Amino acid sequence: MTRISLPPIAAPAFGQDGVRPVNLRTDLRPLADLIELVFADSMDSSGRSAIREMRYLSSLGYGLKLIARLNELALGISLGFVYVSDGKLVGNVSVYPASYPAGFGETWILANVGVHPDYQRRGMAQELMRASLEMIRRRGAARVILQVNYQNEAALRLYERHGFIYERAWQVWRRSGFLRAPASSKRGLPIDRARPSDWQAEYALAQAARSNSRGGLGWLKPVHRAAFNQSLWRRFRSIVALNSVEKMVIRDQAADSILASCWVESALSFGNIRAWLLADPAIDHRPHAEALLNWLASRFDRSTIVFEHPRDDEVVNDLLKTRQFTVKRDLWHMRLDL
Repeated sequence: MTRISLPPIAAPAFGQDGVRPVNLRTDLRPLADLIELVFADSMDSSGRSAIREMRYLSSLGYGLKLIARLNELALGISLGFVYVSDGKLVGNVSVYPASYPAGFGETWILANVGVHPDYQRRGMAQELMRASLEMIRRRGAARVILQVNYQNEAALRLYERHGFIYERAWQVWRRSGFLRAPASSKRGLPIDRARPSDWQAEYALAQAARSNSRGGLGWLKPVHRAAFNQSLWRRFRSIVALNSVEKMVIRDQAADSILASCWVESALSFGNIRAWLLADPAIDHRPHAEALLNWLASRFDRSTIVFEHPRDDEVVNDLLKTRQFTVKRDLWHMRLDL
């Protein structure tokens, strides 16, 4: 566990106490300090990168207003709320629009719900939640989603009180690129590269294995046909962004269906490989998962692999451990339908 001392809050006076919308020009730097303190024990590399970005943005002065329209991080923070007490910024909630496909209804993300340790248990988090949900309802949103650490009981109770339901618990696994894939003496099942014509079979597999009511494919990845049958425009955008997705499948030739699928996504902005595995829940999927994970660890044995998977799939999670993956985040995904 990260140990961090709690320094006195040093910040400019912020006016009247209570909840108010974020003011990017005055709030970014103290917000970076607050978020870094509150989430010190659970912050991953992307979180630390966001903190650095916030501090950089805070130095832009009048140029920040223009940047905020183009920068996703600044946009989410600017739509959020802070809590001021004793003239100091002590609480925050960030609010982001989720880029869900058309037809899902407007979806929003809550993040960074936190209060300085010296000011907790005074109802400030409740007020921040109330203000953000009222704003989202006024916009006519269909739902709100969030992630929360699996063992954060206080946060779980807070979200339950506001009507959030549990979708599914997920784990984010990581395997270092300095490791080498263990040799396997087993004869693997036949693995093929997915063909464009496979999209309907893959879509059917995803609907069975990862229904949207239980979190879909993963965080910000709902099961939608557009993810399986991409338009030419989306393919072009991926090429321009130097983003690629490799899909490997295990087929049931007799039934003309797909029993398991592994997606591997790489992009210049990631710095690692991201992977997902889908398997037919109606059958024993261990041999299929084992074959695909052997392929993954061997194919990308010199790359750091980040793997997101449901916590309740003991078969795959056990296989990940034997292939030297370690859990980096343990999360509940929660949803509020409006």
